[in-house]
Amino acid sequence: MFPLRDHNPSRRFPAVTIALIAINVLVFVAFNLRLGAMPGGVEGFFADWAAIPARIVAGDGYETLISSMFMHAGFMHIAGNMLFLWIFGDNLEDTFGHLGFLAFYLASGLAADFAHIAGDPGSVVPTVGASGAIAGVMGGYLLLFPKARVDVLVIFGYFARMIALPAWTMLGLWFGLQVVQSVASFGGSGGGVAYLAHAGGFVAGALLTLPVLLLRGGNRFWARSEGHPDHAPTRAVERISTVPRVRRKPR
Repeated sequence: MFPLRDHNPSRRFPAVTIALIAINVLVFVAFNLRLGAMPGGVEGFFADWAAIPARIVAGDGYETLISSMFMHAGFMHIAGNMLFLWIFGDNLEDTFGHLGFLAFYLASGLAADFAHIAGDPGSVVPTVGASGAIAGVMGGYLLLFPKARVDVLVIFGYFARMIALPAWTMLGLWFGLQVVQSVASFGGSGGGVAYLAHAGGFVAGALLTLPVLLLRGGNRFWARSEGHPDHAPTRAVERISTVPRVRRKPR
């Protein structure tokens, strides 16, 4: 399933969300342009700036907990992460405010790092990506807008169709997959994916959003909004064609 957009427009310009996307893209482009000129190449760059659990447990490289959030291993890695951030980030920024959202994003990313380190503290495999922080955004979104509609492209073999799902269905399935994969890959590599970081970031984002939900009334907020956005969701507009219809002549 690939989410394409949500029916939940934000009321303010998502400056921080756009800035985070821009920084991630610039770092990715600069890294690939200067790849050959870097001392030690890819391995050297990742060894210096990626989060390595064993190094952090040993008391070194704490700055990599932040720098690793803005590094990606390939085009599909960054493209997928930025798509998720673009879809869900603006509404959380709308809720938390610009600086509040930035703090929320970084805190979720740190929580994801700590979850990953706790799962395999002796690992010397570099970890990069904004996935943990973005998982936190998804966790907060699920708590505030469980019934917001999300347009999802479903691909199953040769079958492909776009359907609108409530956020709790799409995000719940995503989180469930991370938990299952975390258990299945416990003590292993996870196929190169830090599933426990995803799950940890998601839970952290939900917990960090809980005070906001309580300030809005908790159960009363859910009862009032029924899990939908506070404002009217976007709706597709059908345009009536001005081209005259040509009818087939009978033979």
